Amino acid sequence: MNQQTQRLSFQGQAGRMEVLRDDPSGPPLGCAFVAHPHPLFGGTMDNKVVQTLARAHVQAGWTVFRFNFRGVGASEGVHDAGLGEREDLLALIDQAAPQGDLALAGFSFGSFVVSQALQPLLGQREVRSLVFVGTAASRFAVADIPAEWAPRLLVLHGLDDDTVPLQSVLDWAKPQNLPVTVVPAGGHFFHGQLPQLRRWVHRHVHAMALEAAVAAPISGG
Repeated sequence: MNQQTQRLSFQGQAGRMEVLRDDPSGPPLGCAFVAHPHPLFGGTMDNKVVQTLARAHVQAGWTVFRFNFRGVGASEGVHDAGLGEREDLLALIDQAAPQGDLALAGFSFGSFVVSQALQPLLGQREVRSLVFVGTAASRFAVADIPAEWAPRLLVLHGLDDDTVPLQSVLDWAKPQNLPVTVVPAGGHFFHGQLPQLRRWVHRHVHAMALEAAVAAPISGG
């Protein structure tokens, strides 16, 4: 993403994981993890939407890790329909950020994987911000969002998404009373709208960080 990007290697359940790390200009607020779209359809950590999500989090003050799922790039293993990918995400979080606040974001298949990773983190870690873009609700069993983290979730979806119909995302969100931000003329990959996508995500992540900062003295007694 920039000249300061570090190329790292971590151990997942299927072997070595290829990881990129970007740091903010000042002390980080915590660690953010960005999950990429479907590996069998060309999804990688270098996807433009994934890079945009990473950039928005870095600019908001987070150290960001994006990574290739098993079987992609230099990451070892084979595609596991989301199950192994969830375990790899959790393993990466344990190794790269064993403590401190977390922010999680996913694009398409990546949103599904992040949703599946939330329940094991509940009660163990503090997730300050969640971002789902192009949530693949028509293709995978996207998990419900834990109630305590639901207010911290931004769901962005293109009105003209012809890969994941908007209605499927609304059907997933409605029973949970989750708002969905619909982008007029937005497609699945947000062609021509990535600068706006970055601004929307940055604004959300920044707001969640401010909310946490305001709440900290109260929770600290």
